Amino acid sequence: MIELLDSHAHVDGPEFDADRDQVLARARAAGVRRIVVIGAVGDPSSAERAVALAERDPDVFATVATHPHDVEKMTDAWWATHERLAVHPRVVAIGETGLDYYYDHSPRQAQQAAFRRFVELARRVGKPVVCHIRSQKEDATRVPGDSDAHEDARAILRETGALDLGVVIHCFTGSPADAEAYAAMGCYVSFSGIVTYKTAGALREAVTRVPRERLMIETDCPYLAPIPKRGKRNEPAFVVHTAEVVAAAAGLAFEELAQITTANAARVYRLP
Repeated sequence: MIELLDSHAHVDGPEFDADRDQVLARARAAGVRRIVVIGAVGDPSSAERAVALAERDPDVFATVATHPHDVEKMTDAWWATHERLAVHPRVVAIGETGLDYYYDHSPRQAQQAAFRRFVELARRVGKPVVCHIRSQKEDATRVPGDSDAHEDARAILRETGALDLGVVIHCFTGSPADAEAYAAMGCYVSFSGIVTYKTAGALREAVTRVPRERLMIETDCPYLAPIPKRGKRNEPAFVVHTAEVVAAAAGLAFEELAQITTANAARVYRLP
């Protein structure tokens, strides 16, 4: 039986309140055996929801952090919640944290400081880090001189010792050279439904630059539904369509891609 793992999903959110159990059932029916739920949207109630979902479903695991968009709002109470939840046995990583220079919803200095602090938390609890990295421009159009979140992120990952913990670059949208650079550092590079889009030739090229032992796949649901589901609410079952495209780009059979990406995600998240 083919087994897939959705390495980054937001099924804790209100978008799934009406049919969450059915969504999880459809995932299992599609071969998506395990799901990592990212508790990092808005305030720490997202982290609380992700952990609660992981507590009640043995196939669900959680992460905790505050998204770069929202770090300017962080209070001591927010940090205290993350520190309390970080040691929970169902929490497998700290994230998503990182840098978003595209929207700049939080000042870049605040994003960088929070990124470093979340890596410090990950070091204290001995868990990997899940990173959201997006540059000033759409990454395929970056030119020298643009403010580059990828370069800044790689510097922070090196300086903080995050690479010793395990690092996932989630929903990768950088250039093929960025993918190659992350993989050379030992990071895992995860591709979302964006890789299936007609205009995403550079991302499919990026797949070819990532060694098999560093490839991962995800939905980032409810966002970024892959073709042929684009425009609909995304859900974990749809990771099958992303896997098909990534397999073709990597020159692998679907079954082999499923085995490789599931093993990689299980390794970095230290899943049972």
